[in-house]
Amino acid sequence: MPGTLHLLPAWLSADCAPEAVVPAAVLERIRALDAFIAEDAKSARAWLAACRHPRPLRELAFSILDEHTKAGDIPALLDPIAAGRDTGLLSEAGLPAIADPGAELVAQAHARGIPVVPHVGPSSIFLALMASGLGGQRFRFVGYLPAERAARRAAIAELEHHSARHRETQVFIETPYRNDAMLADLVEALRPGTRLAVAAELTSPREWIRSDRVERWRGALPALGKRPAIFLLLAS
Repeated sequence: MPGTLHLLPAWLSADCAPEAVVPAAVLERIRALDAFIAEDAKSARAWLAACRHPRPLRELAFSILDEHTKAGDIPALLDPIAAGRDTGLLSEAGLPAIADPGAELVAQAHARGIPVVPHVGPSSIFLALMASGLGGQRFRFVGYLPAERAARRAAIAELEHHSARHRETQVFIETPYRNDAMLADLVEALRPGTRLAVAAELTSPREWIRSDRVERWRGALPALGKRPAIFLLLAS
């Protein structure tokens, strides 16, 4: 019998106690596992320590699945599970396989008949969507926009056009050190009536959320700095 691949949440902020963002039953499952596939071993160990894992961290088995992992290396990650060892998949933050390299592992687990069990936890994408007031009936997460300014502004215009045409909230992220450039481009490029929301450092004591029409954003923009942030827009 194969083991089970458990899709486990991780915190969004290390300043937040695990009990505040993860149900007790999920914490118990995390503590019961001794093998993990992680996007980043250091952050995974910090999370497990905060969860008060009962075993010394040096005794836990860790494999790495990140953006550099080749598709051909994924079967070897699944082999211990196929042989019967229950294993947890951990993203660096939030939920695995959402804006995260874990999706191919999950797909291959299904192909090999390995049970996959998702567990409840925080997702910055969905928390931001909930708090934005822009509506979650129709939405699209598009990941990162281009880094080069002209291409980024062109992408913003395309997102606004798509949003207006389909009445669909557009959700995207940015590398933290480009947050302020992203916000400036959004406010300059979007139409005054388009609704723009930004959520930064979700679940942390410094959580900050603002949602308003672009015309009301213009003027003195807040400095986001290198805070993890989610951006959302809805055009009319």
